[in-house]
Amino acid sequence: MNIPAAHFTGKSVPSTFEIRPIRPEDNEQTARLIRTVMTEFGCVGEGYSILDPEVDDMFGTYDHDRAAFFVITRPGDDTILGCGGIGPLSGGDELTCELKKMYFYPELRGHGLGREMVTRCLDAARQIGYRRCYLETVARMEQANRLYQKMGFKKIDAPMGYTGHSSCEAWYLKEMIE
Repeated sequence: MNIPAAHFTGKSVPSTFEIRPIRPEDNEQTARLIRTVMTEFGCVGEGYSILDPEVDDMFGTYDHDRAAFFVITRPGDDTILGCGGIGPLSGGDELTCELKKMYFYPELRGHGLGREMVTRCLDAARQIGYRRCYLETVARMEQANRLYQKMGFKKIDAPMGYTGHSSCEAWYLKEMIE
């Protein structure tokens, strides 16, 4: 899927940031970001996505027509500061995608970039043809949980699909029918 980069300047963010599709050369930094943030929130060990094999090859994992993965950088600086994407929900139906691996370093949090990333991912999901978006997280990521609810995700009582993330205890679903 060919998706151009978008620029975003948040109200309280002093710099301009770019949300762009992941590139092969972003894999190492993206893996470090995911592992750093997951460790920050105590999401280590069995049942967490920190152990997913895809973490070391996010580009390769999401480089197909049913997925999209984005990174946040400052234009002219290839340092990865945030990431997130969508892909098919493992064990789900063909109309349901999963919002996956959305992580930001602390400096990006609270400035509207999460909203921008979710919007970008949902737009890509709609373009691909998905009708629903599922996500799973942990309750201690309070800021993320509030964001998902503000973005129209509804809490559900049990996990969907077969993600292998048995340590997650917060599950959400968003209907994207227009």
